[in-house]
Amino acid sequence: MSDYYNAFETSPVPAPGPDAVPPEPFHGIYGMPAFATIPTTDLAESVDFWTRGLGFFELFGVPGRLVHLRRWAFQDVLLVPAESVPEEAPALSLSFACVLGQVDSLVEACRALRPDSVDGPRDTPWNTRDVVVTTPENARIVLTAAKPFVPGSEEARTLEAMGITPPPAGRGDNEEHA
Repeated sequence: MSDYYNAFETSPVPAPGPDAVPPEPFHGIYGMPAFATIPTTDLAESVDFWTRGLGFFELFGVPGRLVHLRRWAFQDVLLVPAESVPEEAPALSLSFACVLGQVDSLVEACRALRPDSVDGPRDTPWNTRDVVVTTPENARIVLTAAKPFVPGSEEARTLEAMGITPPPAGRGDNEEHA
């Protein structure tokens, strides 16, 4: 990938920056292009953690059968009852975008509910700040926030070494680019 194509207008994820504001929770109905189904032995505990800790809301539920949670548009999770869940978090993880200004409050909220549930935050070589959260169902959730691009930074050099052309300075916002 050597060409830069700004597609932020098609995504609910705001362009990275120190003043990035998360979108409002999306209450509309759409055909979900992807979603996660998470089995849980305690539906109420799981809903509480996902809503108060991870910032999701209950879009709808079928009592005792299913709870459909959502955060931003296209961040959908279905919680379903199960007789058991894995004792350890699986190797697979599910990532949800957030903005830098949310990272600390999400970490605090999750730790308040489950003190040992959070690993991080950590800055990555691909220019994000990531937090790994283990939910009550032992799902491994990664909250990932893009950091503002800094030309010449270690992250920029890493991206360039991977063959990715970072956006020119000042790009990565919602302005139109030729």
